Amino acid sequence: MILGLGISHAVSVALYSTDRTSLLEINSGEHVGERIATVDRLIRDTVGEERARLIEIVGGPQIQVTLSQESYANDVDSNEQNPDEFRKALLAHLGPLGGRMVQIQSLKVSESNTIGWLPVSWPARDSADEIVLVSLTLPEAGWLNFAVPKENPETTWSFRFGLSMAIMLTAVAFFSIMMARFIDQPLARFARAAHRLGIDVDAHPIPETGPAEVRKAIQAFNEMQDRIQRFVEDRTQMIAAISHDLGTPITRMRLRAEFVEDDEQRLKMLADLDDMEKMTQSALSFVRDEAAHEPRAMVEFRTILQRICDDAKDMGHKITLQVGQQPVPFDCQPVALRRAISNLVENAIRYGGKAHLTMRETEDNVFLDIVDNGPGIPKDRLEDVFKPFYRLDESRNSNTGGTGLGLTVARTIIRAHGGDIALINLDEGGLRITVNLPR
Repeated sequence: MILGLGISHAVSVALYSTDRTSLLEINSGEHVGERIATVDRLIRDTVGEERARLIEIVGGPQIQVTLSQESYANDVDSNEQNPDEFRKALLAHLGPLGGRMVQIQSLKVSESNTIGWLPVSWPARDSADEIVLVSLTLPEAGWLNFAVPKENPETTWSFRFGLSMAIMLTAVAFFSIMMARFIDQPLARFARAAHRLGIDVDAHPIPETGPAEVRKAIQAFNEMQDRIQRFVEDRTQMIAAISHDLGTPITRMRLRAEFVEDDEQRLKMLADLDDMEKMTQSALSFVRDEAAHEPRAMVEFRTILQRICDDAKDMGHKITLQVGQQPVPFDCQPVALRRAISNLVENAIRYGGKAHLTMRETEDNVFLDIVDNGPGIPKDRLEDVFKPFYRLDESRNSNTGGTGLGLTVARTIIRAHGGDIALINLDEGGLRITVNLPR
């Protein structure tokens, strides 16, 4: 914007300068032509000593007059051929020449020093850009000579132009920045809210401020967020209702299974009912966690990891922890985050026998690597394991328990904190789970 306005301003000034120069030249020619014509009429109306005294009187800083037998102006153009603006003005004021000759010559100030009849101390010689000589024939004989200073119009490409350009561009830059900030601030809030929606669907709506177009976009975004919140709430309530209602028929089926005389069939039916009950309870637990709104708090991240490892060791599991010496303050939902990491650690211990935790941090993120010695996960199923109730029967022992919600819950919680989970099969065997949490 500044570059474009600067160019347009320069072009405008150039056009203005051209018109201004032409106008000043015309006005200057009109003024000088009128003055020479007036002096010419006065001198032609006088004779003798009166004429000499008049010539002495009219001479001054702006004009010098003298009589001579020859023309002092060396004009190659005669009368009306190729007249410039000055010649036009002069001829217009002189009126009909009646056979008189007019000669005009422009000299540089340095060249005018050789003209003997001009005063040495003539002030116009120092201030003018050029000296214009005009010679007119007199009716009786001789020539009437004039010398007038000609000042060229002040150039527009000067300090004043630079100052004008600087003021204009400074004003444009200032108001452009103000306008950009006026537009950018609500857009920045809009962007932050869109990012926050991916983390917390229950975030507060955005204030509808800013330009009309931005307000419309924010209004549409708030309506979309409200619809998403209602959709998630309805889905959660539906899953909770289904899981709750399944409890009653499962209990009735368990009672009826007790009356089955075939021991083998009764045990199979009871085992299936146990699985169904575990899945129902897991679904209810998952829904309750989704509906819960634990307040955030600043905690020491290393303390959370240490407590998880201590609990695992108390249960007889093999687990090691590698962290730095510096405190790692972290803003989070402590209970939810601890549950997510515990699920990942339990998953590593269950299928790998042991787990090794390594924490590393950067200025913007905290990373946690959980490595096990298990069989790993087929490459084409690394994403499937995060699906609810999904189990890899081929690579996981079906007797280890679980309903397939551990990784689902863990990733849901981690993503609610703005982070993510990545699973990587190690070349030497085993699986590495990398948790990335932004500060």
